[in-house]
Amino acid sequence: MSDGEIRFYRASEKPYGAFSNLYRREIEFEGDVYSTSEHAYQAGKARKPEVKAWLMAAPSPALLAMAAHGLYYWDVVPGWSQSKFDRMRGVLRAKFTQHPDLRELLLSTQSARLVEAATVDNEVNRLWGEVNGQGRNMLGELLMELRDQLGGEAREIGSTRKAA
Repeated sequence: MSDGEIRFYRASEKPYGAFSNLYRREIEFEGDVYSTSEHAYQAGKARKPEVKAWLMAAPSPALLAMAAHGLYYWDVVPGWSQSKFDRMRGVLRAKFTQHPDLRELLLSTQSARLVEAATVDNEVNRLWGEVNGQGRNMLGELLMELRDQLGGEAREIGSTRKAA
C-alpha cells in the first residue's frame, strides 16, 4: 500500500490492530518488561512508585489507560504534558524494533497515512487519534515518523551491505 489511509483502533482488528497501544505484545523499556506498549507509556506518568504499581496491576490495558487518564495532577510526574510525546516515541521504537513482525507490518504501510480512528469523542481520543476526522492523531503521527526512521535505517543497512 503506497497511498491512502490506514485506520486502526481496536487491538483485535487484523492486521493493523497491532498499531494500538493496547495490543498485547511484551516490550522491554527502560530496564522493565511490560505486557503492552500502553503499560510502558503509562508507567512513566506516575509520580509515586505506589501509584505506578497500582496502574500496572490493572487487569487490562484498556482499564490501565482509563485509570491513568483519571489520575490527579499531584500523582503525575512534573512536566508530563511536555515529556509524554518523547516517552511515546521511545516506547514505539522499542515495540517495533523488538518484534520483527511488527516492524515489517509498519514498514509495509509505505506512505499511507496512519490514523488512530477513535469512536468516542473526548480530549484524549482527539489528542492521540481522530474522532470523526477531527484531532491531532499523535499516535498516527509518531508511527509514521518511526516508519520513516526505520525505513531509512533499512536503506542505510542495505547500501552498506552492497558497498562491502
